[in-house]
Amino acid sequence: MTMLSGQADNHPWRNIKNALASTATFVSALLVIAPLALVFFHLLVNGASSVNWAFFTHLPKPVGEAGGGMVNAIVGSLELLALASIIGIPIGVLGGVYLAEYGTARVNWMLRFVADVLNGVPSITWGVVVYGLVVLRFKGFSAYAGGLALGLIMIPLILRTTEEVILLVPNGYREAALALGVARWKTIVHIVMKTASKGIITGILLALARIGGETAPLLFTAFGNHFWNHSLSQPIAALPLQIFTYAISPYDDWHRQAWAGALVLVTGIFCVNVIVRILTRQRTASVV
Repeated sequence: MTMLSGQADNHPWRNIKNALASTATFVSALLVIAPLALVFFHLLVNGASSVNWAFFTHLPKPVGEAGGGMVNAIVGSLELLALASIIGIPIGVLGGVYLAEYGTARVNWMLRFVADVLNGVPSITWGVVVYGLVVLRFKGFSAYAGGLALGLIMIPLILRTTEEVILLVPNGYREAALALGVARWKTIVHIVMKTASKGIITGILLALARIGGETAPLLFTAFGNHFWNHSLSQPIAALPLQIFTYAISPYDDWHRQAWAGALVLVTGIFCVNVIVRILTRQRTASVV
């Protein structure tokens, strides 16, 4: 009887502790979301007025003329992402498959370690490396060099994501296919990778979102261009580069264009992350 009364006496205090813990976690969640909300609010206030049809269809105006747009930078960013995808996606996906399905424990440990180290390398370092290997060697900035720098950043991200997703595929799928006489490579391609396809695509989209806003490596490789790029072997415009150039300029109109470009860039990355969340939720639901 005494024990029951003691438990009853502790019940209000346990409710208070539970309420305090819930409040602390809620406040922490708000503190995490607040910077993103502040960034969006600041970009909307400063850049929404400059986001119009001309911004998406016109080239930058010469210095001193108001108006213009960033269509060349938007298209240039898409071209650089395409070049980076050609380099980063095949190597990253195939490397992840190797780590998950082949190789020895020692080799795989070393590859994972190297990939994790590369994930922590600052992006400007990749730009300096490609500058030394490509730009100086061929004596010119180019879209190829910019795409290579971004592709190198993508590789370790996609590699580790692909490996983790493939390891989540139940071994029973592999064993059933092998028991039916299906070749191992066919089992991996048609069963394992097909099962993990949404996760692999999610990793690719996350890598694209990661490199979509990179500026430092492009300063050393793509360099930037205020006009249309007619050859991938020439300097090319990119949205982050254009934003950087306009932001450090002394012209108020360019500052407004920089805010508009930042708003478009952040909105694009936000949309990519929303797509990733939708794919992840569907994959989780299908596994459950």
